[in-house]
Amino acid sequence: MPKEARPGSGEQAKQYALERLRQAILRGEMSPAQRLVENELAEQYDVTRASIRAALLDLAAEGLVERIRNRGSRVRVVTVEEAVEITECRMVLEGLCAARAAVDATDVQLDELTDLGKAMSKAVADGDPLSYSELNHELHARIRDISGQQTAVGLLERLNAQLVRHRFQLALRPGRPQQSLSEHLAVIEAIRARDPQAAERAVRAHLSSVIDALRAG
Repeated sequence: MPKEARPGSGEQAKQYALERLRQAILRGEMSPAQRLVENELAEQYDVTRASIRAALLDLAAEGLVERIRNRGSRVRVVTVEEAVEITECRMVLEGLCAARAAVDATDVQLDELTDLGKAMSKAVADGDPLSYSELNHELHARIRDISGQQTAVGLLERLNAQLVRHRFQLALRPGRPQQSLSEHLAVIEAIRARDPQAAERAVRAHLSSVIDALRAG
């Protein structure tokens, strides 16, 4: 990005640093427990140290960063126990969104979900777990968008951001994408049938399976 597009200080600089730090964490470019040194980050992103500090405070509020007294900040480590608790919360919110989507989806949106299901099936058949993981994430996001339940969407975005590392680990586990695929196809089928109760049950069954996989290590 050209230097002139990088505001060095102020609210714009904080937002610039915040977005890039967030994406680096979500993409796995920064490892769990990695120290986040303000001076180094300020130089890397060409903003002030104060902008970095403000961005790190926002990321701490989102649960992506933890601040350790007298030691600065680091990428937060989400334990398996925490991941299970987060997924239990997701069950309620994702179930709500799926039920709403089953009622409110247009025919075009239903076709989009069907296409995602086909792409997921192809990724599994091709033995491409990383593409499958991205499509998995896209499917859940699309269902949330279709639901129009903005409060649930906002909560889920914050919860899901904390599960990135576990999501990729599960995607790479032998046999997991095949099992997950059938669960996602059941969600799509229930939404296409415009059956909100079945859609909610399918989501809960899928996330119960995720919890079992997390606990299995």
